[in-house]
Amino acid sequence: MPRVRIGAARKQRHKRLLKRAKGFVGGRSKLYKTAHETLLRAGAKRFDGRKMKKRDYRALWITRVSAAAEANGLRYSQFINGLLKANITLNRKSLSEIAIADPAAFTQIVEKAKAALGIK
Repeated sequence: MPRVRIGAARKQRHKRLLKRAKGFVGGRSKLYKTAHETLLRAGAKRFDGRKMKKRDYRALWITRVSAAAEANGLRYSQFINGLLKANITLNRKSLSEIAIADPAAFTQIVEKAKAALGIK
């Protein structure tokens, strides 16, 4: 069986990786080993970033809903509890959009939550 020579395939693989590392500073874009390490770390950060983005948006929606609920005389936790008891199944994103775009409709939702809680 003939000996396998890897030269061309290795060069192609290295070029592909270095192309992905384009724009990195210094040896991180020029040297294969450091570029490879940087890309591994970048991939992990990219994965984490996608998860963090979801958390950040949820926190933003909760802050918006909390502010709108307090403007209508109800704490956030009471408001969410009232929605559960009133059987209103709106997620935080849609509640946030309603609070911004249509405050009158949000006030009606808050009133239903208050009624379910027995608050005047």
